[in-house]
Amino acid sequence: MKKTEEEEGSSRQGITRRGFFQLMGAGAVASTAIGGAEAASTAEVLGPAELVKVKLMINGLQHRLLVEPRWSLLFVLREKLGLTGTKVGCERGECGACTVLINGQPRYACMTLTVEAEGNEITTLEGLMKGEELGMVQQAFLEQDAFQCGYCTPGQIMAVEGLLRQNPNPSLEEIRRGVSGNLCRCGAYPHIFKAVRRAADLRRAKGGGS
Repeated sequence: MKKTEEEEGSSRQGITRRGFFQLMGAGAVASTAIGGAEAASTAEVLGPAELVKVKLMINGLQHRLLVEPRWSLLFVLREKLGLTGTKVGCERGECGACTVLINGQPRYACMTLTVEAEGNEITTLEGLMKGEELGMVQQAFLEQDAFQCGYCTPGQIMAVEGLLRQNPNPSLEEIRRGVSGNLCRCGAYPHIFKAVRRAADLRRAKGGGS
C-alpha cells in the first residue's frame, strides 16, 4: 500500500507518527507501573492500635478491660468476656442478631464501639436469666415455639425485652414496630408476635419484672 507523504517524511526521520504514539503509550504504562510499585514500597505500615482502659457494667457486674478503640461491643462481649448469647450476624446493623440493651434500649452491638458503651448499663441475653431459670421473655418464646433455626432468637428476645420495659402492654402494631429491626429468615413472625403477648402477660402476673 502506498504511504502518505506524512508517513514517508516520518520514516526518513527514523520513526512513523503511528510508531511514535505507540512508543509513548508503552512508556506511560511502564511509568505508571514503576510509580505504583514505588508507592507501595514506601506506604506506611500501620501498627496495632494503642489499647485504652474501659469499665463496662454488664448484667450488673463491672468489668475492667484493655481494648482497642476500634473494637465493637459485639467483639468484646463474645471474644473477651465469653458472653456468646449475643450472636454475630451481618455485622453492619441490618439483621439484629447482636441486639443488646444499653440503658434499657435495644442497640446493635456490632454498631456500638466498646468505648461508647462505657458508663452505661449493658444487658445481654445471659442477664435475663436467674441462675438456670429463664427470663419471662425467654419462657414465652419457648412456650409459643417462636423460633425455628434459632439463630436470630437471642436478638429477638432482647428487642422484645426492651419493648416491654418501655411499653408493658403493646398493641400488635407496636409489637411489629418493636421487632422490625430484627430479621427472622425462617419467617417465624406469627409465633414471635404471640410470644410477645405471652411475655407481657407473664410480666404483668409477676409485677412487671424481667
